[in-house]
Amino acid sequence: MQFHHDGYVSGDPRVQPARGTGINRPTEIPDQVDVLIVGSGPAGMLLAAQLSQYPSVTTRIIERRAGRLAVGQADGIQARSVETFQAFGFAERITQEAYRITSTSFWGPRDDDPAKIHRTKRTDDDANGISEFEHLIVNQARVLDYFAEAALQGPGRIEPDFGIEFVAQERDDHPTHPVLVTIRDSGATKEADDAALAAATGLHAEAARLAVNEATAPPTASIPTGGDDRPTRQIRAKYVVGCDGARSNVRRSMGRTLAGDQAFHAWGVMDVLPTTDFPDIRMKCAIQSAAGSILLIPREGGHLVRFYVDLGEVSADDAGKVRTTTVEETAKRANAILSPYTLEVQDVAWYSVYEVGHRLCDRFDDGVDADGTERAPHVFIAGDACHTHSAKAGQGMNVSMQDGLNLGWKLGAVLTGQSPAALLETYSAERQVVAQNLIDYDKTWSSLMAKKSAELADPDEMTRFYVDQAEFLYGFRTTYEPSMITGTGEHQALAAGFPIGKRFKSYPVARVADANFVQLGHQHRADGRWRLYAFADASGEALATFASAAPEVLARFTPEGADVDAVFDVKVVLQQAWQDVDLGEVPPLFLPKVGSLQLTDYEKVYAAIAPRDCLPAAPKMAVGTDFDADIFDAREVSRDGAMVLVRPDQYVATVLPLNAAGDLTSFLDGALQLSR
Repeated sequence: MQFHHDGYVSGDPRVQPARGTGINRPTEIPDQVDVLIVGSGPAGMLLAAQLSQYPSVTTRIIERRAGRLAVGQADGIQARSVETFQAFGFAERITQEAYRITSTSFWGPRDDDPAKIHRTKRTDDDANGISEFEHLIVNQARVLDYFAEAALQGPGRIEPDFGIEFVAQERDDHPTHPVLVTIRDSGATKEADDAALAAATGLHAEAARLAVNEATAPPTASIPTGGDDRPTRQIRAKYVVGCDGARSNVRRSMGRTLAGDQAFHAWGVMDVLPTTDFPDIRMKCAIQSAAGSILLIPREGGHLVRFYVDLGEVSADDAGKVRTTTVEETAKRANAILSPYTLEVQDVAWYSVYEVGHRLCDRFDDGVDADGTERAPHVFIAGDACHTHSAKAGQGMNVSMQDGLNLGWKLGAVLTGQSPAALLETYSAERQVVAQNLIDYDKTWSSLMAKKSAELADPDEMTRFYVDQAEFLYGFRTTYEPSMITGTGEHQALAAGFPIGKRFKSYPVARVADANFVQLGHQHRADGRWRLYAFADASGEALATFASAAPEVLARFTPEGADVDAVFDVKVVLQQAWQDVDLGEVPPLFLPKVGSLQLTDYEKVYAAIAPRDCLPAAPKMAVGTDFDADIFDAREVSRDGAMVLVRPDQYVATVLPLNAAGDLTSFLDGALQLSR
């Protein structure tokens, strides 16, 4: 973490100085805002945290609840999400309170007695060495807390406006703020929320807050928010983002619907404090028996466990009857599946029943009007508002957060004049494909989990699918197609291990100035800047050529008077050992003067190292890593040098030769607007 740019900081350095809209932020929502976020779930709160880095942008986030979420239904945090947490500065802290999944056990029927189960296999959770980060289990409410902290501590000082309900929006021809939004007081209070949810679920208030799953709950479980005679108010926005769940009012106001199918299969989900003789109760387990299936997920805290219990097929005319299945009935079915082991539920923290459904919106924006005419998008949807699926894939919250990450920097770049408005058209184009891939994956995984043991093609079918699809499960298979911000692969061979369109995959390097061994990708912060990495020989002509030409290229897109690295964070990774690098001979491009005091930034010069040299500093090294390889070999970077341009959301934009300043200019001309 860097601070002291503008003078000595004696307080918490995570609290950035307030600037722009963060100074004297008005209590009431202004009549005009740049961005209105509807809903404070994972997508909405990440979006707020990102936009807090753009203090010239007026952003408000409204939430119909009376206050923060106390308990959330999502709990699985994939490695790509932890990587994102790292960019926002809280990965280490949330990991400390989370349950860490390092292995998965698979259970199936015994050959000699199919009515009883036994362990068939254990596999490392990341058997292929996909990420240095682990799969975590932590309550959704805590994830939202951390993003809320990041949003409030950013220069824009964004915090939710609770108790405000979105009613409707419409587009008109207003010259600057074309979205007219109607809002009102939701009438929600904590007491009313607790009472309504407890009545709907039969659970005590604290547990009941979790039991309404917007994607599956019956209408009677919705939170009452008062009558239609409540006074409304209209405000204008340049952009609106609906992060308001599967029953999204923003989506409805756009005239869009979720389309898909239902699997007619039900699952009981319970967070319980159990006593049991099942030996893998603190291990993630996929269990299949003649009596059905269980997905077992240990929770944080050392005692809490989540069970997804197969309740079987649901008839088309069930009319929600399966939702009346009691927690006692679900526990009884769990015992039948676990035989010969027994389970006794001592306390129920949360319980719900859901039916598997897979639904997707055909667009994630309003870029087409009612007549089918293309137009610039000004209203967007993210998360469950545009894609729903089962909970067992552990992807809902994770993919929703990536929706917010994808859109956040784009809104910031357009609203600050850094990029053309056409950039926003890439949001739906990129994320709709990701959501479709998720639904395709979830259909297969849910189908496998629903099968009884005798229905599997072979005993290892589920295990093989789980391992083979680990890259998707971890959140790293996303590949964005060529666009104005993602290049083509003419020079991909120069850095084959950094595939264009995929996220920048980290690797250990040495920071030359202080001899600290760090993960290169962990230096990438969610601050809206592009990263430009030069991989080079310290004494080579290619590096000198790059360092001579790049400043003029980058200055074209950097506002007059701003820090030289305000838009581009330029780093060099040298082939030499750190001991052999003399900072006095490093080109000035990599030692910029920053801040009001024009202090030298020494954290942009790195050297290649073999990971075996830094094991004490990197406790979780990927299993598949060649410990003798440096970053050039491990990421297949040419020893002749390469430049790797990375988008603000950590996805590789393009790979070019070090002497291709003209190609870099051409690419940036499409993604950014001239500032000079």
